[in-house]
Amino acid sequence: MAERKPIESWLTDMDGVLIHEGVPIPGAAEFLKALRESGKPFLVLTNNSIYTPRDLQARLARMGLDVPVANIWTSALATAKFLEAQRPDGTAYVIGEAGLTTALHDIGYILTDHEPDYVVLGETRTYSFEALTRAIRLINGGARFICTNPDETGPSTEGPLPATGAVAALITKATGKDPYFAGKPNPLMMRTGLNAIGAHSETSAMIGDRMDTDVLAGLEAGMETFLVLTGVTTPAEIDRYPFRPSSVVDSIADLVDRI
Repeated sequence: MAERKPIESWLTDMDGVLIHEGVPIPGAAEFLKALRESGKPFLVLTNNSIYTPRDLQARLARMGLDVPVANIWTSALATAKFLEAQRPDGTAYVIGEAGLTTALHDIGYILTDHEPDYVVLGETRTYSFEALTRAIRLINGGARFICTNPDETGPSTEGPLPATGAVAALITKATGKDPYFAGKPNPLMMRTGLNAIGAHSETSAMIGDRMDTDVLAGLEAGMETFLVLTGVTTPAEIDRYPFRPSSVVDSIADLVDRI
């Protein structure tokens, strides 16, 4: 196996790596400080499309984590980049929050329920039967089906919540149409993020807590991958997958000295 080049840029998932249920994971602040001081390009990634980067920057700041807006990359931004490349100045019927609608407005998309080019499904805490019915009818009428991410559940202090992937399955069952997912594990999210910071996959690393999204996306994008054990994937689950991360570490604290 060819020896990898030194890591010149870093991508890290947010939930399960830097924070857990609204609380910073020990070592996260030190890791981010080391990145900023190094001058190396980096991104904090999230499949959650609810919030804009400015929203997330403020939320992280309240936890004591300093991440510039330009260093936050969401599945909503990846979805917008994909749609901009596929059909510039298009139209979409959107189910989602400000993170998604703002990203689409920023690329010049018109949000409409009248013969849209796309139905775009994102994360929201207020999925309505009326909106889902409208989406199903538009897809049956010819609109293309796009989803920000395939996550079937999301975390909360009360327990798992149904997320975009679960709702997408409902729409697929009603229409017979599978969506295109722009977020992790699609390497598209990694590549568009790397392009945004002028980095290259062969000299980049991805840090995540999930084998099925973070590690897989990094692997398929050609990046070095680190799995941390502070989130979803447990040590016992790693060998169940037909692929492995480059390295497994206890937490983000173990990677501060790698910057």
